[in-house]
Amino acid sequence: MNANKKRSDCPISCSLDIWGDKWSLLIIRDLMFKKTCTYGDFLKSEEKIATNILASRLQTLEQNGVIEKLDHPDSKAKVLYKLTDKGIDLLPLMIEINLWANNYFVLPEERKALIKEVKKDKEKFVKSWMKDLKKV
Repeated sequence: MNANKKRSDCPISCSLDIWGDKWSLLIIRDLMFKKTCTYGDFLKSEEKIATNILASRLQTLEQNGVIEKLDHPDSKAKVLYKLTDKGIDLLPLMIEINLWANNYFVLPEERKALIKEVKKDKEKFVKSWMKDLKKV
């Protein structure tokens, strides 16, 4: 959805207009925990996003300043996507979603390890992870 179009002034509604569809948070997840991704990397995720949906979601996230495109260092035919500061600021939300899911779903081992680290000191974890994301 265009950054200027919104259904209401409700902060939840405005936020959902940007990343509240079925796929956008998965794109953000991949960028958050893998740091940068190419279009092909997103297509390889286990959720199997369709190319037309991926292109649309990447465009929406970019138009709304959540992600940005960078030149790929190894290929002029490829583009790297990364989170902007606005996208990085979604980390606390993503952590809370993971903590909630940990209570209700069986999670992969690498995600359990991440949650274990978060639970030791959530504030320190978030601060450190955000700092690392901004270095990319």
